[in-house]
Amino acid sequence: MQIDRIPFPEVPQFSQRDVAYSIGKEDLRPFYQYPVTRDAFGEVMADKAKDPIDRDLLVRELLAQYAEIPDSDRAQAQVQSLANGNTFTVITAHQPALFTGPLYFIYKICSAINLARTLNAAYPDHHVVPVFITGGEDHDFEEINHARIFGNKLVWENDAAGAVGAMSTDTLAPVLAELKDILGTRETAAAIYAKIEAAYTNYSTYGRASVALVHSLFADTELVVADMARPAFKQAFRPHMEREIFEQVSQPLIESAQAELESLGYSGQAHAREINLFYLTPNRRDRIVLEGDTYSVLDTDITFSSEALRKELHEHPERFSPNVVMRPLFQEAIFPNLAYIGGGGELAYWLERKSQFAAFGLNFPMLIRRNSVLWIDGGSQKKLDKLSLDYRELFREADLIIRDYVEQQSDNELSLAGELDQLENIFQQIAEKAREIDPTLEKAVLGEHVRQAKAIENLEGRLRRTEKQRFDTAMNQIRGLRDKLFPDNSLQERKDNFLNVYLQEGPEMIPQLIEALDPLEKGMVVIRP
Repeated sequence: MQIDRIPFPEVPQFSQRDVAYSIGKEDLRPFYQYPVTRDAFGEVMADKAKDPIDRDLLVRELLAQYAEIPDSDRAQAQVQSLANGNTFTVITAHQPALFTGPLYFIYKICSAINLARTLNAAYPDHHVVPVFITGGEDHDFEEINHARIFGNKLVWENDAAGAVGAMSTDTLAPVLAELKDILGTRETAAAIYAKIEAAYTNYSTYGRASVALVHSLFADTELVVADMARPAFKQAFRPHMEREIFEQVSQPLIESAQAELESLGYSGQAHAREINLFYLTPNRRDRIVLEGDTYSVLDTDITFSSEALRKELHEHPERFSPNVVMRPLFQEAIFPNLAYIGGGGELAYWLERKSQFAAFGLNFPMLIRRNSVLWIDGGSQKKLDKLSLDYRELFREADLIIRDYVEQQSDNELSLAGELDQLENIFQQIAEKAREIDPTLEKAVLGEHVRQAKAIENLEGRLRRTEKQRFDTAMNQIRGLRDKLFPDNSLQERKDNFLNVYLQEGPEMIPQLIEALDPLEKGMVVIRP
């Protein structure tokens, strides 16, 4: 396995802000707290140690979560280490996507594990635990109900609503059967399917099943998986939710940060609301809004006076759910966390949060761009070698790749640029003579030049198309490679599921990724034979 890195500015699929943060562009410096370096973690540890984290609560709740998960001794030992004041976490998170969803779900976790190992080696007097948080209270079912496996889009059909983590696993049987048919019966396929099936059939709710699946995939590592939808976690976060409801702290701070970012040319991300919490009822998750002196749960007939809502929050904090604006605060209030590892879109949200964290009295973690990966399988590498094509070319549009490939491989000169230059010189000379005889003729001469140049450009196009016919096989291979490694004209990691790679690499896929994905190293990772 060979590991290459492509500088972020050379990857056209990344956004302007993503590249700017990844390369440490100075104009974003006011929006984050720590430089992304190993040496900066000493300062982060000292700062985070000042946050009043209830470690006993954290350990107790995570051990209760793991009590129902088999083969979790290693994870439970990691959880117990969190009781110590010199133990910290590095966190990544994602929605509980079906079969883990896109590849970057796995890449995030591997990046976090690599980072924890790096920090444990660099800071031997401390211990760092990698944590994956699964967002079980998300209610956007259409974002998590599908996976793309070997070109097939598998969709979980389910009429339930509300928080996805609370949904029953009973309706997963049809999509599990579809997955089994696609994977086949080879030993590697059967083994990984058994893990997936066990997770989705041994637990009654999708949130618990998602925790179990991620644990089973990473049971041989130091990873701790956490579902934040636990009443005790909500109770610990209650004072922050109370401030958000009755003081509406977040909206003006985030809108101010967004205005500053927009003045620098970066668009806003999160839409902050007056109150950034949802209210949970069976099969529903609805926004809390303030209308005059009354608090209402949007799209329901539930209303509260200020006094009644405060009482409800104190007695039933589990019924309140942070939205995207409050979710980062929630995890940082519960965990002794040093860094958040996320993709470009996620970090764009976090860059709007620094003043919000200060207002709530919480330390703002180091923000680390997760590793992006292009995984080139053996068959694709053989085709690239046969075509004498550099994989870096595949980041471009297929038509541009083919155009340049044909020109490079052809024995014939296909460009008529020289002829066009000669034509322009000729018509400039004609125009000068015409101007001396009658200035009004110059316009007619230049118009004729445009027509003749267009005719030559059309002839060049015919030459290229005729020559392309000699390269039909190569062109089809290029298109096939581009479609496979950049499905739907997107990055592979945003579309394909980990099973696309796992069935070729086997269980070694995950250890290989953990070793290769160091999020403190800059650049997009390319893995190839």
